[in-house]
Amino acid sequence: MREISPPRMPHILVIDDSREMLDHLGMMLAPNYELSQADNGETGLAIAMERLPDLILLDVCMEGTDGYTVCERLKEQASTRHIPVVLMSAYIDTEGEARAFEVGASDCLRKPINERIAASRIQVQLSLKAAQDLNRDREAALEQEVRRRTEHIELTQHVALLALVNLARTRDTETGGHIVRTQAYVRMLAERLREHPRFSAELTPNAIRLITQSAPLHDIGKIGIPDHILRKPGALTPEEMTIMRTHTTLGLQALEDAERLYDRRVDFLRYAKDIVIGHHERWDGKGYPYGLKGDAIPVAARLMAVADVFDALISKRVYKEAFPQKVAFDIIQQGSGTQFDPDIVDAFVDLSERFAEIVHIHRDGERSSVAA
Repeated sequence: MREISPPRMPHILVIDDSREMLDHLGMMLAPNYELSQADNGETGLAIAMERLPDLILLDVCMEGTDGYTVCERLKEQASTRHIPVVLMSAYIDTEGEARAFEVGASDCLRKPINERIAASRIQVQLSLKAAQDLNRDREAALEQEVRRRTEHIELTQHVALLALVNLARTRDTETGGHIVRTQAYVRMLAERLREHPRFSAELTPNAIRLITQSAPLHDIGKIGIPDHILRKPGALTPEEMTIMRTHTTLGLQALEDAERLYDRRVDFLRYAKDIVIGHHERWDGKGYPYGLKGDAIPVAARLMAVADVFDALISKRVYKEAFPQKVAFDIIQQGSGTQFDPDIVDAFVDLSERFAEIVHIHRDGERSSVAA
C-alpha cells in the first residue's frame, strides 16, 4: 500500500535582535511550524532569499538594518515579494502602522506579543498565502497551456504555408533557392526598417515573423498559369503577358478560398494576401493588378517587390541569363521612387553586403529550406 506523506509544516522565519524574543517566539511556534531565526536584518534577508519561508515575523527596531528596510528589500525581490511580512514593535502607533503597510507589510503585532492574537493573525496570513500560491500555480499552469496551444497553432499554420509553397514549386520554373533567398531578403529589410518612423507602427516583431513566413507564397498564383506560358523559353506576347499577370489575382483567390474554410478572417494569412496581390505594384502607380501608388501599396508587398526583382535579376531563367550582382544592385537603386519605395531601397543599399552573403549561401543548386 502506497505510503502517504504527511502535509508539509508551514515555515516561519523570525527576525529579531532580542534573544529573549527569539526564544519566546520559538517556544510558541515550534510545535506547529518549521522555524528559522535570525538576530539581525542582513542575516534574515539571506535566510529569506535562500529558504523562501511562508511567513516572516520581523522586528522593527533592530540595530543595523531596521525592519522597515528589511521589508522594503524583501518586496523588491521577485523571489520574496509574495512572502507575507508581519512587523513587530512595542512602539507601533498610527504613523508606524501606516509606514509598515507602505513598505509592504501584511500586518503588525504589538510587543509584548499576545500569543492568542499572534496565533490568529499568523494563521490568517498563512491561509491567505496558501490561497495566493494556489492561484499563482493555476495561472502558471494556464499560461503554460496557452503557450503550448499557441505553439501548436503556429506550427499548424507554418505547415500549411509550407504545403502551399511546395505545391507552387511543382509548377513554377523558379528554384527553391529563389524562395529561400527572397524570404531572407524580406526579413532583413523588415528588421532594418522596424525603427523607421514610416514603418515602426506596422513592422512589429509579430508582423515581421508573419511577413517572413508569408514571403514564399508570393507567386503561388502561378499554379493557375498554363504551362505553355509559365515555362515559355522566350518573350511572352501581350496576350500571354496578360494571362501571366493574373497570377496575382489567382493567388489571392486561392488564399481567400482557404480562409473561407475558417468562416472568418485568418490573421496569419493577412500578410500573405498583401504580398500575393501587391508584389507587382509599383511606387509610381504603373504596376499591376490594381495600379496602386505609394503608401496605398501594403508594406509587405513593397518589401517583397524589392526582394523579388533583385533575385529575379541575378537568377538564370529559361527566358534569360543571370545579371551580375552589381548590375542588379544598380537597377534596384535606379528604381527608387519609381518602381520601389525609396526608403526600402535605402535599406536595401545599406544591406547590400548581407544580400550578397545570402546569394552565396543559398545559391542555386544548394540544398535550402524555407525558414519558420
